[in-house]
Amino acid sequence: MGSCNIHWGIYSVPAWAPPGSYAEWYNWRLHNPPNASSPTWVHHLDTYGKDVVYDDFIANFTASTWDPKAWLDLFTDAGAKYFVIVTKHHDGYGLFDTKNTTHRSSVYLNPYRDFVKELMETAKADYPDLHRGTYYSLAEWFNPYFLKYGFDSFPGGLTRNAFNASGLEPYTGMLNISDYIEDLQYPQMLSLALDYGTEIMWCDTGGPNKTLEFAAQFYNTAMQNGYQVTMNNRCGAVPDFDTPEYTTSGSLSTRRWETNEGMDPFSYGLNTATNASEYKNGTTIIQTLVDVVSKNGNYLLDIGPTAEADIIGPMADNLLDAGKWLNYAGGCVYATDYWYQASQDPTGSFRFLTTPKTFCIIAFNKPSGGQVTVDAGGVVLPIQKGDRVILLGPSSENEQQSLEWDMDGSGVLTIMVSQDEVDRVDYAWALQVTYSDAEENPISDRL
Repeated sequence: MGSCNIHWGIYSVPAWAPPGSYAEWYNWRLHNPPNASSPTWVHHLDTYGKDVVYDDFIANFTASTWDPKAWLDLFTDAGAKYFVIVTKHHDGYGLFDTKNTTHRSSVYLNPYRDFVKELMETAKADYPDLHRGTYYSLAEWFNPYFLKYGFDSFPGGLTRNAFNASGLEPYTGMLNISDYIEDLQYPQMLSLALDYGTEIMWCDTGGPNKTLEFAAQFYNTAMQNGYQVTMNNRCGAVPDFDTPEYTTSGSLSTRRWETNEGMDPFSYGLNTATNASEYKNGTTIIQTLVDVVSKNGNYLLDIGPTAEADIIGPMADNLLDAGKWLNYAGGCVYATDYWYQASQDPTGSFRFLTTPKTFCIIAFNKPSGGQVTVDAGGVVLPIQKGDRVILLGPSSENEQQSLEWDMDGSGVLTIMVSQDEVDRVDYAWALQVTYSDAEENPISDRL
């Protein structure tokens, strides 16, 4: 359903990208190409000068306002049911204890904190029902030990200085190992599973891996300890769900999927070049969430904190706006299933969701004229005489009025709803049908 992703690391220090780019790819774009045709190269030269290399930003990754409880409070108030924290991005800097695989991490370098441990332990203690996930980049851009496995935008090998091609840039914290997969990637993944207890292994980049061996321990440990885990398709083997990026499905998919995108229109990491007005607002968040869930998907929405660990106001406020809606209308989102006929209207202004006892019609256009008219294109909606219809709103449940409704011979449903009730609701209008015979006849008998 709804969830929060966190992109936070060294790239949160420059926190910059040209329009339409990922800010967390700063180090790659600084070097590709290393000349004035790269906006990132020009920005770096103008802002920091030619003597500052990417790893110099580690000193400014202070996390000075870090408060994992405050983050988790925000995620929960925003209506999230799970979170996924970036434990290591493509720059190879980890936010967890990387032990003897490398010391390129926040435990051994500035700011000398195990952020993943602190977030996981706080979540377990304060929000045990909030599922805990870890993003992990299988590849690293410029790790010398990744050179033998390099591909596409992940070549491996130390990079040349962006302003002096005769020099190589450092890879701070690197330890001597024999093999990237055996001695770094695989043990780090195992540590996230066994030491940190991640429930969601969210891999990125693809490429060479030992995911089959990892999965055996990941799933067996979870089974032995009585909890469930899952793994995305980017881990390479035995995927549980697909992960389209900054896009949604045009129609219902019976295979589980999860779309992921940032609050920023183009970036996951914080981009200070983005105007606050460009962030996804309550309407966009809620309507995207409902659309995705109605097509059998989950919505992973990303925030990018500052180098100090602040989640800036425009991001936090818009998340909280969405959370207010979910607080009163979540019954039409959480623990729901897609309606098999939803694909009949994949781009229209209504979405349909079901539970064994309810059917939800969610309108994206604000109702007017005292009624809502639902035409599902000749498909008969599973609503029968005696069923109760309410508009989920900020009123308490016992104050919500049953709405009059009528269905004509062609299956067009008309629901009468007052403008007062409509005006109390923002972003989307969730009309919940409760079956009068739900105990005796589950929805399957109606379809």
